[in-house]
Amino acid sequence: MPKEPEEARQRLISPQESEEDTVVNLSLRPERIEDFIGQKDVVANLKVAISAAKARSEPLEHILLSGPPGLGKTSLAHIIAREMGTKFTATSGPAIERAGDLIGILTNLGEGDVLFIDEVHRLSKVVEEFLYPAMENSQIDFVIDKGPYAKTIKFNLKRFTLIGATTRAGLLTAPLRSRFGIFFHFDFYNCEEIIEILRRSAKILNISLDEEGAYEIARRSRGTPRVANRLLRRARDYAQVKAGGHLSKEVACAALDAQGVDGVGLDNIDRRVLKVIIDYYNGGPVGIESLAATLNEESDTIVDIVEPFLLKIGYIKRTSRGREVTELGHSHLNKGRKELF
Repeated sequence: MPKEPEEARQRLISPQESEEDTVVNLSLRPERIEDFIGQKDVVANLKVAISAAKARSEPLEHILLSGPPGLGKTSLAHIIAREMGTKFTATSGPAIERAGDLIGILTNLGEGDVLFIDEVHRLSKVVEEFLYPAMENSQIDFVIDKGPYAKTIKFNLKRFTLIGATTRAGLLTAPLRSRFGIFFHFDFYNCEEIIEILRRSAKILNISLDEEGAYEIARRSRGTPRVANRLLRRARDYAQVKAGGHLSKEVACAALDAQGVDGVGLDNIDRRVLKVIIDYYNGGPVGIESLAATLNEESDTIVDIVEPFLLKIGYIKRTSRGREVTELGHSHLNKGRKELF
């Protein structure tokens, strides 16, 4: 997958985790399953699976978590390990370049430990095939030497739980997908759930936040907790400097307007995508490659970062001939910046 352009990585409403997010989110991450807000069906089913596994004194089945970035897949993986009382080991698909890299990780896992692989769809084919017997039989076969002198060494592993997280479930191969026993899909949060998350974060960060201020941040957070917490921190900075530290609706509006985040959570890049489709392609349809070339962006950036939320709120739609801006999208741009805010 191409590297995400600098402009996309620096977006305030990007669901991708920045270095600042990594540090702050450690303090905001829920520690127990009761503290996890949203994704009610996922949490309810997970509670049953954990209770059953603990009653049988067995590790959980391998779990696949899918959905857009920033919705809590990593946080839930941490919670699962804590609820099961086992060690948590985290890595990512791109970080495991060779099969040998995986051996050290797997052989260090204890009984019932959790191995979390983020971006599991980006595992190389060689590493992925090496993982199959480990998931199925808690064994790995490692070949040494070549030709007639080749030997296979079998490593017996402790039974472990693999939790794979992916934003592109469609890119998973069928053999890998079939080896997961539990599947959970994360969807965008509603406004009430985001407000509850903001209240909790504000309390931890000692931020004075009223109900209307929380609602204003929530409705611009694109249904994503990671974005909500980032907007909360930026609004806090504005409130400290301009409003004596209290985050009211007026302060939140002023802070986020200044950052270019409009009333429904779109930023300059989102609006540019809509504007290009309307102005250059008469509202569409337009193929993703043509759109990316016009915007001078990677097509994967548009598909992974920009498009999901625009599709979710109905501002664009996919057709067999390409992307089109809907009436809602036209209406949003036609309101003008002053009315949007």
